[in-house]
Amino acid sequence: MSAKTLYRSAAILLLLFAAGHTVGFLKFKPPTLEGRAVLEAMTSVHFQVRGRDYSYGNFYRGFGLFNSVFLLFGAYLAWLLGDLASQNPRAASAAGWGLSLTMVASLVLCFRYFNLIAVTFSAVLAVCLGWAASLGRAETAGAPR
Repeated sequence: MSAKTLYRSAAILLLLFAAGHTVGFLKFKPPTLEGRAVLEAMTSVHFQVRGRDYSYGNFYRGFGLFNSVFLLFGAYLAWLLGDLASQNPRAASAAGWGLSLTMVASLVLCFRYFNLIAVTFSAVLAVCLGWAASLGRAETAGAPR
């Protein structure tokens, strides 16, 4: 499999991860009365910091959307790396390793805090991006200098 194909596959997976993450956390309804009470408290209890009104519910929503934006940026970056892999394998490999390591960190966090779906997406993406980056490094190693 080529680095371009792996990066493009990762881009599509990142788009699916972003969509699933966004829909999942926006539509999530706690299954217990206690969970619903916590969510209600997070959204209804407000506090002031430096003259601005906040709630933990808004932090939850904001951080969730923040993560969605970065997953979408990751998809964009992976797609661009697919093009770059054929033009400049060394540059694509360096950025690809960075993106792969980001997904390894995501894997650890998802394993600790989230569900099997998020763990699976992170693991597959880490492998896919690492594989693509290693192909770029191999192409660079075999190229004349």
